[in-house]
Amino acid sequence: MAKEVENFIKLQIKGGAANPSPPVGPALGAKGVNIMEFCKQFNARTQEKAGKVLPVVISVYKDKSFDFVIKTPPAAVQIFEAAKLKGGSAEPNRKKVGAVTWDQLKVIAEDKMADLNCFEIESGMRMMAGTARSMGVTVSGEFPGSN
Repeated sequence: MAKEVENFIKLQIKGGAANPSPPVGPALGAKGVNIMEFCKQFNARTQEKAGKVLPVVISVYKDKSFDFVIKTPPAAVQIFEAAKLKGGSAEPNRKKVGAVTWDQLKVIAEDKMADLNCFEIESGMRMMAGTARSMGVTVSGEFPGSN
């Protein structure tokens, strides 16, 4: 028989760097989860992605056991890396801080396809372009997909 889920906890943690300090410790401790066990498992599964921000969804069961799913890094983080930026624009509609190409957005969309709510890569590219625009990053070039 399947275990009954009591709670879901959503966190964003750098790969290979989970430790019991805030925000991980208090979020898990409040739900009765073994914090050190989660940190060990998370760090072991994310060693190859060390330093990248990774969203994680933790399912906490009635018996206080848990399992978790690691998602792909947020689109904004990947766009910052592609554009080689530290932060977005305070006024994205007026001040542009960088630029990315459609090819870079295609790579990001392919990476995030499992976490997006679309079926075609062109739709994912348009979603990534919208995220980039809202951060003050321009998308250069002509859209490669069919219109």
